[in-house]
Amino acid sequence: MAAPALSAQRALGRAPERLTLPERFALTGKFIAMEIYTPENLAERRIEAVGDSLEECVRMLKSRGLAPEKFEFSRLGPPY
Repeated sequence: MAAPALSAQRALGRAPERLTLPERFALTGKFIAMEIYTPENLAERRIEAVGDSLEECVRMLKSRGLAPEKFEFSRLGPPY
């Protein structure tokens, strides 16, 4: 169980495309949150939360002082 948790922590701040194959496999099926891009904020495509559910992602964002309504959520699929 520690490996997926470690992968989730390592994924924070990185683009989904930059995850290694082992990280991607460990996180397949998990929900991720990325800041919504607007011309005003020019948000980079970075993972800001990872969880087994949307609620878990929202809790992680709130614990980091981030506003969940400014994020899009998606489920991470397999690398290929």
